[in-house]
Amino acid sequence: MTVEWGQVLWAFAWGGLCAVERRGFLQAMVSRPLVAGTGAGLLLGDVQAGLYVGLLFELYYLGTASLGASRPENDTLAATAGAAFAVGLARANGAPSVPAVWSLGVLTCAGMGPLGRWMEMRLERHAAGLLGRAASIAEAGQLRRAVRQNLFGLWPFFAAFGAVTALASLAGQLAAPWERRVPLELLRGLAWAYPAMASVAAAIAVRGANDRRGHLYAGVAAVAVGAAAWGAGP
Repeated sequence: MTVEWGQVLWAFAWGGLCAVERRGFLQAMVSRPLVAGTGAGLLLGDVQAGLYVGLLFELYYLGTASLGASRPENDTLAATAGAAFAVGLARANGAPSVPAVWSLGVLTCAGMGPLGRWMEMRLERHAAGLLGRAASIAEAGQLRRAVRQNLFGLWPFFAAFGAVTALASLAGQLAAPWERRVPLELLRGLAWAYPAMASVAAAIAVRGANDRRGHLYAGVAAVAVGAAAWGAGP
């Protein structure tokens, strides 16, 4: 098979941009999973895959927040990597993405949240040193140089998170031959896994909002998904 290196480069650029936006470069909510995933799908040529992968991660992480010394998982990396993997897999197979592909993107990149948190903690040590140097330069009256020094501290985040997103895109393309060998029954199960995971993520989001009717919503969603799966039959 032929790897679409242009897709990998676009994934690198988008993953890096979302990472620095998350750090406070733009603060336009681009790093939210729904926007980050949809943007990845738009750039890589499959908006639907990016939208549905980003939507699931948006629901799952909707109730998380950084409180005190606690640090939430990196929901942005999970969304960009999951979307890049799903799009890469679908395009390598030469077919539009389907729910089974979205499920594979989500399941493959679900661990990117903890990984992204670990990466942020390590990179912040380097950024802290650059920030202190920028403060010293600003005190000396060299404001433009201080701004450049501060912006330079964002490049490690851009490179690291962009590289992980690019690797996810590459992995999706390389996984295409293996996906074609998966039995039809398993693919059907993966297709139904997406609405099931979305229902669970929605219930988690409602619970995170401390809604008193959260259990009711979760129960109704579970019954609806179960009924749809039963009606579809084997």
